[in-house]
Amino acid sequence: MNYLDQSFYHQWAKINDIQLQQQLDEVQTTDVERLLCQSKVTLNDMPVLLSAAAETYLEPLAQRSQTLTRQRFGHTIGFFVPLYLSNLCANDCSYCGFSMSNKLKRLTLSPEQVEAECLVIKALGFDTILLVTGEHEQKVGMDYFTTVLPIIKQHFSYVMLEVQPLSRAEYQTLRGLGVDSVLVYQECYQQKTYQQHHLKGNKTDFRWRLETPDRLGQAGMDKIGVGCLLGLSNWRVDCLKLAKHIDYLQKHYWQSRLSVAFPRLRPCIGGIVPEHLPTDSQLLQLIAAFRLFNPQIDIVLSTRESATLRNNLLGLGVTQISAGSKTQPGGYADQTPALAQFDIDDERSPAQMAKVVKQAGFEVVWKDWEPAYSARN
Repeated sequence: MNYLDQSFYHQWAKINDIQLQQQLDEVQTTDVERLLCQSKVTLNDMPVLLSAAAETYLEPLAQRSQTLTRQRFGHTIGFFVPLYLSNLCANDCSYCGFSMSNKLKRLTLSPEQVEAECLVIKALGFDTILLVTGEHEQKVGMDYFTTVLPIIKQHFSYVMLEVQPLSRAEYQTLRGLGVDSVLVYQECYQQKTYQQHHLKGNKTDFRWRLETPDRLGQAGMDKIGVGCLLGLSNWRVDCLKLAKHIDYLQKHYWQSRLSVAFPRLRPCIGGIVPEHLPTDSQLLQLIAAFRLFNPQIDIVLSTRESATLRNNLLGLGVTQISAGSKTQPGGYADQTPALAQFDIDDERSPAQMAKVVKQAGFEVVWKDWEPAYSARN
C-alpha cells in the first residue's frame, strides 16, 4: 500500500486545535489525582498529564516515570555524539543558524575530513554517532551520503541520521549502507505557525515532512526519532499532537523502535527570541508524561540543556544523552570556533559526563543496539 493512502497526515488533518486546548483547560487537580491511581496510561490521558493542573504533581509524576524507566531500561544511560558533516542549507528558517539567509562561512566535510573527525570521536569512547547536515539536496544529498557512510560505518556500530526528509527508496538505500536510525523532528505540528517559521526551501512543505516517519517505517528503519522544537508555538497542544503521532507510529510500524526528544530553542546567529518556551519544571513534566504514556520509548536529552538540569533529569525518564557535542562541521578534529548551528549549554567532556552518570548509579552504554537483535531480523 502506498504510504500516501495511510500516512499520519490523514489523522493529523482531523485534529481540532481548539478542542485540544479545551481538553487541556478543563483538567482539574482531581483528574490528575485519579490518573495517578491508574495502573496504565493511554493516549486519552495525555491532556491530563500535559495540563497546567499536572504541574503541581511533578514529584509523584517523576517518581512513577523513574520506576517505569528502570523497569524497562535498567540502570543504563545511552551515550551518543553528533557529527556535523555540513552547514550548507537551502532552507530559510527563522530559528536556525544554518539558514540560507545567514551570512556565514559554509563548509562540507571532505571524505578525508570525515575520517579525521571519526578518529577523534572514536577515541572519546563513542560507538553511536548522529550524522547531521543542513538540508541541501544537491550538494549534501544521496551522492554525498553514499560516499561518506562507508567511511563512518567502519568506525561506529550504530549510525543515526538527521538530514533533510528523503523518499522511502532512498531510506532503504541508506539502511543498506548501515544507517540504523533517522531523526526527523516535525518542529511544529500547527501548520499555520510552521509556515511562519519556514520561509524558503523544501522545508516549507509541511506534509512531506510530516509523512517522513511513515516512509521510514515502510523502509524498515530500526529506530524512528520524532519530536517538537519547543519555543515555536503552544507546546502543550503541539505535544498532544506529538503523542498522537507516536501512538500512530507504534501501531503501524511496531517493528521499528521509537525515540522522542523535546529540544528547546537555543541562541544562534539570526535566530528568533522564543515566545512559548517551557520552563525547566515543565520540561520535566513533558518527560514524565511521555514516559507514563509509553514506557518503551527512548527519551533523548541533548547538550542544549544546562549541566545542572541534565544532572537532575538523569534517571527520571531520560534514556539517551549526547556529550561533548560540537554543532559545527569540523568541530572535533579542527576545533573550529565558528560555523555552529546553535550554542550548546552543557560543555562537559564525554569523560566528565560519564563520571557524573556513573556517580549517579548508572552504567554508560556507548553502543545503542545490536541490529541482529532487531524485530525485523
